[in-house]
Amino acid sequence: MTVNMTKGQAISLQKNDGGALTAVRMGLGWQAAPRRGLFGTRTREVDLDASAVLFADKRPLDVVFFQHLVSDDGSVRHTGDNLVGGVGQGGDDEAILVDLQRVPVHIDQIVFTVNSFTGQTFQEVQNAFCRLVDETNGEELARYTLDGGGQYTAQVMAKVHRAGSGWQMTAIGEPANGRTFQDLMPSILPHL
Repeated sequence: MTVNMTKGQAISLQKNDGGALTAVRMGLGWQAAPRRGLFGTRTREVDLDASAVLFADKRPLDVVFFQHLVSDDGSVRHTGDNLVGGVGQGGDDEAILVDLQRVPVHIDQIVFTVNSFTGQTFQEVQNAFCRLVDETNGEELARYTLDGGGQYTAQVMAKVHRAGSGWQMTAIGEPANGRTFQDLMPSILPHL
């Protein structure tokens, strides 16, 4: 059963049977919003990019994004860059896979971001979401709708962080501006 998350909400990443999740997928989906023009409605392609920044004690140690598809330790993997969105018609346009059992013990947080590489604002995006899926069985665990319509070009979506002996997900939903994950670091740091 999916939990529809709100900004700041945290959920435990444990299975219904009490077992721990071993692998999760953070999916990102979006569509270009139709715009009215002189000759009717049209859409302009929007290139959103998902990234995952791996932190140890509030220090970024690695990042997975469209130019670095696998973390140095191999525990986090990006499935590839989607330049237009909407291909999945409600499915994931980009995804980042996290093998929770392989994440090194010193990595305590993984922060997921989305940014418009082409610099378009979220006013030009519709039906944008991030979701967390149990990769072992395909069950959607949580979904966070990315509020569109703003003048910002990025968002700090969510984080997966250690909580005791397990993991927890927190929806962040912090609007930001930037074309790459590096531009978003000042917006990420307050959420660590």
